[in-house]
Amino acid sequence: MAAPPLKFENPIRDAISRIRFAPKSDNLLISPWDCSLRLYDVGSSQLRLEAPSEAALLDCCFQDESVAQYVPALFWVFLCSRYDLHSEIYDSIGNHDDIPTCVGYSGETSQLITAGLDRKILSWDNRTEKGYVLASNLDSEVMSMSLSGLDMVVAIGSSIYVYDLRNLEKPSQSKDSHMDVQIVCVSSIPYAKGFAVGSINGRVALEISCPSSSDDIRYMFRCHPKSNAKRYHLASVNDIAFNPLFDQLQLKTYFLLDASDLASTAPLLPVTMMFILPHGMLHRGQLLVVASSYTYQEANEIEELPLVFVHEVGNDNMRSVSVGSSSRN
Repeated sequence: MAAPPLKFENPIRDAISRIRFAPKSDNLLISPWDCSLRLYDVGSSQLRLEAPSEAALLDCCFQDESVAQYVPALFWVFLCSRYDLHSEIYDSIGNHDDIPTCVGYSGETSQLITAGLDRKILSWDNRTEKGYVLASNLDSEVMSMSLSGLDMVVAIGSSIYVYDLRNLEKPSQSKDSHMDVQIVCVSSIPYAKGFAVGSINGRVALEISCPSSSDDIRYMFRCHPKSNAKRYHLASVNDIAFNPLFDQLQLKTYFLLDASDLASTAPLLPVTMMFILPHGMLHRGQLLVVASSYTYQEANEIEELPLVFVHEVGNDNMRSVSVGSSSRN
């Protein structure tokens, strides 16, 4: 049976843009479009904090256990913001020339990285609170980015760029995703040099660098959920997470009907028009959290309130990436 959704006394009333687990605890950070940043303790099933914002929240991340970073969709000032979860003090870090859309934090270098509709990637050093331009005049807006260790992987259009956070003047690698369509999400592999990307047409590409070989390992496969009529739907892959314990990935697409055919960890949703969006993996690998909400991508979407599900992860509900249609170079 599917686990029931998390309970909120004040329900989340608009689409969820991001959910992230804290680095060392069961605390879950949630950034929705209803202008309130939420901190939820999954272990005790309690909402620890609800902090109002001036605008919809497009992304969020933890700096550490006590500080959260987020980017609101303000149309008059394009701020990147920080919130102390203990003192409940808010401050502004800096701003873009247009709305910031992505945010990530590197504990190794104490850098906050943001990207926006101004086609710029900015780096903010929290030790000096000084920001500087990492990259500008990009070909397009950054669709997604992922930080792991000293590497940052950025998706722009159908291309992937890898940066070394110690030398941000230019990408250390430029990768062809082998997709001729737009990339929606990118996720770094926490236990290896590599990444996975998801596209708008349901394809997932996985690339792993092998120091002992001149050839990288590459997989590509499709993720097409079935409806009750057992027909496949072309679906966008909106988020990807790697389990740090099982060396396997979890991925989620949006879809029109049941989630039961997508993966054994996805819930059987109680409504017929919900969309799997962001999800996060607990640092110890035992829990997978999935958010579902409408996305305004279909004319006939039912605007049900968003839901957040928590699933226990183990060997009995993991699938190998080699199952189904895949290729390896």
